[in-house]
Order: sequence, then structure tokens, then C-alpha cells
Amino acid sequence: MIARIRKSIENKDQGFTLIELLVVMIIIGILAAVAIPIFLNQRKKAEDSAAKADVSTLGKEIATFWVDGTVMPAITVSNEKYYMNTVATDNLIGNQSNNVYLATVSGTAASSTDWCVSVRNDEGDVANDLGFKYSAQGGLEEGTCP
Repeated sequence: MIARIRKSIENKDQGFTLIELLVVMIIIGILAAVAIPIFLNQRKKAEDSAAKADVSTLGKEIATFWVDGTVMPAITVSNEKYYMNTVATDNLIGNQSNNVYLATVSGTAASSTDWCVSVRNDEGDVANDLGFKYSAQGGLEEGTCP
């Protein structure tokens, strides 16, 4: 009985062949070559989403202000937070996302239909080149305010 076990152990192939290891390494290399660019693009898309979220929040807050307001509100940034008109707790709009900064706020002082706010994000794809804007006429769009 022990002789049969010893014989079967001696006849077994031990480990992988060089060809098998090379095939596995080639497959892993192909998967990595495909996955790394996709991962890097996802990061840029996330930065663009942060810029879109910030500009949408600001634009909707300005639109809400114009329901009762009669003059264009001032948007300010202080301590990574957006404020409307003055830096006070009751005028807090929201938190500023990482890498997103306020580019322009424009509008006619007495017109609720002629305003625009835009932001940029240097880490994003679209937000770096064009930026995102939110206006009374077009809503959320790529680009900057005139």
C-alpha cells in the first residue's frame, strides 16, 4: 500500500510549466492595460460630477432667490462654503466640493431671467476645459458665463 502511494507521488507532475505561467502573465497584462485607462477616466468623471453638483446647487438657489428677490444676489465663498449675499449661517448655500471653484456669477441687477453662474474644476475632464454653467435660460450646460 505504501509503495503504491509513493509511486503515485513520484509520477505526479509538480507545479506549472513555463508556458502556463507565460500565458497567465500575458492575460494579466492585457487586463491591466484595459483597466488602468478606464480607472483614470472614472476619476475625471467624478470630478466633473462634483462641478455639476456645485453649479446646480448654486443655480437652483439663485432661481429660488428670484421668487421673492428684486436684485441679483451675491455669491461668495468662505472656508470652503458657498454663501448668498453675506457670510452668515442663515445664508449658507452648501459646501464647496474639492477642486471646484467659482468662476463667474453674472446677471442684470433687476432681471430674474438674465443670470448665470459657472464653476471650474482643474482635475476634471470637461470641467477643466469648458467648465459648467447654470443659467436662467439654459439650466445646466457645459461652458462659462458670458
